[in-house]
Amino acid sequence: MTAATVESPGTPAESLSTQELQSQIVRGLQAILPTESVLWSSEQTTPYECDGLTAYRQRPLAVALPESYEQVQAVLRACRALGVPVVARGAGTGLSGGAMPHARGVTLSLARFNRILGIDPLARTAVVQCGVRNLAISEAAAAHGLYYAPDPSSQIACTIGGNVAENSGGVHCLKYGLTLHNVLKVKGFTIEGEPIEFGADALDAPGYDLLALVTGSEGMLAVTTEVTVRLLPRPRLARCIMASFADVRQAGAAVAAVIGAGIIPAGLEMMDKPMTAAVEDFVHAGYDLDAAAILLCESDGTPEEVGEEIARMSEVLRAAGATQIAVSGSEEERLRFWSGRKNAFPASGRISPDYMCMDSTIPRKRLADILLAIQEMERQYGLRCCNVFHAGDGNLHPLILFDANDPDQLHRAELFGADILETSVAMGGTVTGEHGVGVEKLNSMCVQFSAAENAQMMAVKHAFDPRGLLNPGKVIPTLQRCAEYGRMLVRGGRLPHAELERF
Repeated sequence: MTAATVESPGTPAESLSTQELQSQIVRGLQAILPTESVLWSSEQTTPYECDGLTAYRQRPLAVALPESYEQVQAVLRACRALGVPVVARGAGTGLSGGAMPHARGVTLSLARFNRILGIDPLARTAVVQCGVRNLAISEAAAAHGLYYAPDPSSQIACTIGGNVAENSGGVHCLKYGLTLHNVLKVKGFTIEGEPIEFGADALDAPGYDLLALVTGSEGMLAVTTEVTVRLLPRPRLARCIMASFADVRQAGAAVAAVIGAGIIPAGLEMMDKPMTAAVEDFVHAGYDLDAAAILLCESDGTPEEVGEEIARMSEVLRAAGATQIAVSGSEEERLRFWSGRKNAFPASGRISPDYMCMDSTIPRKRLADILLAIQEMERQYGLRCCNVFHAGDGNLHPLILFDANDPDQLHRAELFGADILETSVAMGGTVTGEHGVGVEKLNSMCVQFSAAENAQMMAVKHAFDPRGLLNPGKVIPTLQRCAEYGRMLVRGGRLPHAELERF
């Protein structure tokens, strides 16, 4: 897949040359925004050519940098009038190419919307603009003894608007849920520039649950500008267990055993041996480098609750075959245990020129199966892979290591990633957990969903965006793409010809 494969909607703009269209766009935007808030030269737009998935790049014709809601509304109306696509962008930390620009469109940067508008400690809510960093919410709420629970590894940089777009989670999502479970209301604009609101300040809203629909919609339905989030009381105490296992099957079984014992840890993460080696060299978290896999199991609450739960989890882990168990004795040590997990991605970047971070989910009982399958794929594709999992909810993050300067390695990395996703589906899982589909997983969507299901999802998009101008060519594959991918699988021997009709 390359940027050239991103489909363009059928609009009058297609009749113009790229240069003519760019001139029209720039003139239209400069009539709305200050000159310095419209970027269009190659030097200015190159920093926006990709998100965290750097393997795919495409410069937009222009970047708009509004600083008021009225300007966002005007930009959307201008783009709709011109018939040009709009790709909303926050911090650009996404990992599926969801914010990759359209070759004949506008990137709408929302980075300037970075104000916390209010915190209500009694209602335990905060109203924030879409460009506020995830971690900044908890920092602002700390004075009230509150915090915002979802904590993606990129939380020091990622924005709440991007979290809503991808329904992000984090290492504590097992107990506290994803973005969807921690957001009350989302405000924004449709492609027509019409104000729109999803959810409510109350615990429920009248009508269909459109808040659940827009959360995770990857900028395809509306542009988010403001979010009301839930805040939680900060736990009085948190302690973390680091458990080592000599066998990945034992580690996978231990995850199931913890949940089966009726324990819902605040966090339950798993890392394989290559990943622990990479992060230990980077942050010196004290990981057991001889272990085939390690689990991080956290408990939080009152001191009495934590003490009891840590004892119960330790007992379950020992019975499951843990070779070593260490329990954090201080907040500093707890944070050190987590520092390796939180720095898994940058640690991988130190040992490889590039990496492709996959994102799929499987049933917890299949954790060991997918790890062993990935080890076989390493041999098949001739590439290394480090694995870190949100083990508690079966969300995988294999990091395929490669060199993007070598086209063959990039191609093998793409095949490797697709194999992981399709194997996850075959094991009863899904092609994405929290990173979204973007451009990365379009082919894998063809494997997960039938043509009729994809058509229904496209119908939902058309209800909000009839001309297909918001983030087109992403998330939902076309019927033609699925048919072509199905034929490719048949030719490659990965799909029996008799099953081609489902594509």
